[in-house]
Amino acid sequence: MPDFSHGDDAAAVNALRSAVMRLSRRLKHQRVDESLSPTEMSVLGTLARCGRATPGELARKEHVQPPSMTRIVALLEAKGLVRLEPHPDDRRQKVVTQTEQAEAMLEESRRKRNAFLASLVEGLDEDEWAKLRAAAPVLEKLAHL
Repeated sequence: MPDFSHGDDAAAVNALRSAVMRLSRRLKHQRVDESLSPTEMSVLGTLARCGRATPGELARKEHVQPPSMTRIVALLEAKGLVRLEPHPDDRRQKVVTQTEQAEAMLEESRRKRNAFLASLVEGLDEDEWAKLRAAAPVLEKLAHL
């Protein structure tokens, strides 16, 4: 088992944290729609990945309180990016789905961010690129733990 309290393992965790945070900040600057907050974009991304969800399910997935998610969903609905529909099994609940406008905006955002990352990757040599490709599934796993 790695020892994360000191030594090479601790240094690797520190370097990974720092690099992920810096890269994340740089990616956030590649936004298509400046009127959306990072949280609103995250909610739309979750809907794109997971499909329709109740506000409570979205709150759990986004690690926010349900009242906060209710406000976020209301803002997204007012911008025409999500629809609220009746829950098929529970009339007290609503289900949130993204609109075609949100799908198009997310696609453009992905395209812009992918182009930005591709431009960075062009500065890597073949060995570095192979290591990064191999690390991508592990980073994806960490992002969802």
